[in-house]
Amino acid sequence: MNQPRSYVGQFLLALPGMEDTRFDHSVVAVCVHDENGALGIAVSDEIDGVGLHDLLESFDIDPANVPDTPVVRGGPVEPRRGFVLHSLDWQEQDMVQVGPDWGLSGSLEILKAIAEGRGPSRYIVALGYVGWGAGQLDQEMTGESWFPVDCHADILFDVPPERKWAAAYAAAGVDASHLVSGAGSA
Repeated sequence: MNQPRSYVGQFLLALPGMEDTRFDHSVVAVCVHDENGALGIAVSDEIDGVGLHDLLESFDIDPANVPDTPVVRGGPVEPRRGFVLHSLDWQEQDMVQVGPDWGLSGSLEILKAIAEGRGPSRYIVALGYVGWGAGQLDQEMTGESWFPVDCHADILFDVPPERKWAAAYAAAGVDASHLVSGAGSA
């Protein structure tokens, strides 16, 4: 029996045919994908009016020593739950290594470490996540929703959220401006 493909450590790029408008031009970093389902963090949409300082202050953490970076909308599931995608120069017990040079943490400890200057050198803070039930992502991958590509840490951490979609397609050799929705016929 064939094992289903795992998309862990990859970006899923929304295709123009994406039916769910919440994911239009989305870039989702897949962190977990197994027989029980999948979890990813969308990294291409900033939450208007919410920065890292706001989030830290909501936990009574002093943000004075850290830049006020944007917080991204990680997905529609549990939109108040926080996650940090980060470089592997900071690790804790609950961290999940996802790619060769990045991982996922969801504890308050990483936010404290970032605020104190002892956290990871590269990170993205997100609220919410994208979730798929058992077999759901595999089914979606047979349609016109997602295009899987390698997750490059430089795109993940260094490209602004609104430019990640086009940058990730470009890294895969695709000019996103030429994409159209729908399949053709001959």
